[in-house]
Amino acid sequence: MSEFQCIDSTQAVALLEDGAGVVDIRDPQSFSQGHISGSFNLSNENMHQFMHDADMDKPLLVCCYHGISSQSAAQFLAEQGFDRVYSINGGYEAWRAEQSNYCEKI
Repeated sequence: MSEFQCIDSTQAVALLEDGAGVVDIRDPQSFSQGHISGSFNLSNENMHQFMHDADMDKPLLVCCYHGISSQSAAQFLAEQGFDRVYSINGGYEAWRAEQSNYCEKI
């Protein structure tokens, strides 16, 4: 897949339960106030290490604030070689409202 797909939170939960990874591209303060359980706070500063360590065959969910910025990040990750990349519609705000049992704080 050289392109990403947009999915809703219910579809994302199914992928998570099947072992998908999650990256959250929001700022560290927002991430610490709440994020999808098991997600990695991806930034320009840790991108290289993430790419080095990542399993590119595993599905990858991308989350931002409202589902807009995650689309360009998801496209970038797909172009880097991730096989299956998904942007979560509505971002963390929708996720928190719809899937609160999958949220955690630092």
